[in-house]
Amino acid sequence: MLLACAAGSTNVSELAWMSGCWSAVGGEPGSGEQWSTPAGGTLFGFSRTVSGGKTVAWEFLRIVEEEDQLVLIASPSGQERARFVLKSLSANEATFENPEHDFPQRIIYRLDDDGNLIGRIEGVFEGNERSADFPMTRKDCD
Repeated sequence: MLLACAAGSTNVSELAWMSGCWSAVGGEPGSGEQWSTPAGGTLFGFSRTVSGGKTVAWEFLRIVEEEDQLVLIASPSGQERARFVLKSLSANEATFENPEHDFPQRIIYRLDDDGNLIGRIEGVFEGNERSADFPMTRKDCD
């Protein structure tokens, strides 16, 4: 069921299914994401990628209620902060877009039928359509 994304119709509580700790499938221990419980108009998250026993990438994330819409603000390691506006929302999937961003232009989170969280990035890079999926399984929070 698709929920409306018109002004004033969504709030961060509709993304509560993202909350919790998620381990990257096939990643080294410590790789994955963690999302807070929605409260106060915000949902906070962070991701970490571990390779060879060392953190090689990280990202701080916020989803905020801003001017009657939801905005994902991504602050990845070594890059400028970027903003993505919610374009579609269902009971288990959210798509955020920023057509002006270099790559990705879309960030999608989906909770699959098995209870796994899939992060997906999509867009055009060097003239070609690209995408990457980041499957994660729920884990106990450390």
